Amino acid sequence: MPSPFENLLPRYDAVVIGAGLGGMTAANNLAKFGRKVLLLEHHYQLGGLATFFKRPKGHIFDISLHGFPYGMIKSTRRYWTPEISQRIHQLKDVRFINPDFEVKTTFDRQDFTRILQERFRLPAETVEAFFSHLREMNYYDNDPRTTRELFEQFFPGRPDVQRLLLEPIAYANGSTLDDPAITFGIVFSNFMSKGVFIFQGGTDTMIQLMTAEMKANGVDIRRNVLVEKVIIEKDTSGQRRVVGVKLRGTRLGEEAEVACATVVSNANIKDTILKLSDTSSFDPNFIQQAQAVRVNTSSCQVYMGVREGESIPPIGDLVFTSEAKPFSSRELVDFHTTSRTYSVYYPDTRPHTRTPRNAVVTSINQRWEDWAHLNEEDYQKHKARIIEESLQGLEKYIPDIRQKVDYLEAATPRTVQRYVRHWGGTSFGTKFEGLKVSMALPEQVGGFFHAGSVGIIMSGWLGTINYGVIVSAKADAYLRNPSAGPLGDAQASQSL
Repeated sequence: MPSPFENLLPRYDAVVIGAGLGGMTAANNLAKFGRKVLLLEHHYQLGGLATFFKRPKGHIFDISLHGFPYGMIKSTRRYWTPEISQRIHQLKDVRFINPDFEVKTTFDRQDFTRILQERFRLPAETVEAFFSHLREMNYYDNDPRTTRELFEQFFPGRPDVQRLLLEPIAYANGSTLDDPAITFGIVFSNFMSKGVFIFQGGTDTMIQLMTAEMKANGVDIRRNVLVEKVIIEKDTSGQRRVVGVKLRGTRLGEEAEVACATVVSNANIKDTILKLSDTSSFDPNFIQQAQAVRVNTSSCQVYMGVREGESIPPIGDLVFTSEAKPFSSRELVDFHTTSRTYSVYYPDTRPHTRTPRNAVVTSINQRWEDWAHLNEEDYQKHKARIIEESLQGLEKYIPDIRQKVDYLEAATPRTVQRYVRHWGGTSFGTKFEGLKVSMALPEQVGGFFHAGSVGIIMSGWLGTINYGVIVSAKADAYLRNPSAGPLGDAQASQSL
């Protein structure tokens, strides 16, 4: 196998660190702007947490819990390809099963309005006022309320309603009742426009199409390459600027340096500033802000491969289940939580495959600190525990699931940290304050940009793709005029 450093150019306009959706989108856009772009991924596979893996007996599993708003259709059509956009399909059977209620929904505003009025007996004017309020929320409002306070304003004393509204968003991006209300409101409102969507064909097809598009636009893609350091120097005026990156191959340990004018980091923002950079390159106050950024929670997944030739009954596309009463954000991430979501992959998920296959993936919100320091014996024991608990939970809906499954595997926050190297093994990036730090990075160092999962708003598939779009415009503007002030988000959006 050739070295990943073979035929590297000595200099690029832009180096993109990490091939998650934000990094790939930024790289693709910059290449379409005519820039020489080098995309570096430490793993052998692109996609970050929006990817897949294969296992014996023909099993293909999508990583994590996938579901995104209708806006993905527009974003992928405009910034990727019509073929990618056309494969985005709605999930029409989302179910909630817990001690408070059982609900089946298409997860859009019309159906949620019906459910809130008929099932939860809420006045029509209250429901309409709530949705209208969410639609008017934006990032630039100085709104100090928490999601808990927002819910109490519209639905006082109704933990069952809070559960219906927040639980799916918590699985999507780690939101809690005590996070800023805006981090719930904007994301939930996006879903309410037209429902929940997935990429039909599987993430293996999506990554294949995105890779082909990047190559067609001239992106130089290198796998198995770890960026060890972003090289920053002062110019003649004393301005700190990006000048290159130091690289190491993850297979053989070979090293190289590449010069560049800009860097877009798709790594976690804390890793970007505190590990990939020399902290002396930033103002001390900025370093303190970066250190104070809280990372979000992580997750476990249990992958269940159904034996070839076996079928499973239609129990829903996404099934949010819990035995907890009352609902609480704390229980949702407890080491022994009873709350889990089943993503069910029927044969129409990958209709192009020769042999119809079924799979189920369990998602469980978890904390890094509960898994990080387990010894190997306890670690394996608890991986076996979450597999068993997932099977027990699924048996309520598919009684003979054990006889149908011929492959089982569990991933934990440690798995997340190993494969995507996120600070604290986070699946959901940072809390709200991370967005401010991410956006301020190019003000500290000329040509240094970040496009990752930050602030909950810029998270999930749609958030990270859109952030990659915005950051690519900022990087292109810098390349055109390094002496100009950094573009703001509004300017970057208009320029695209």
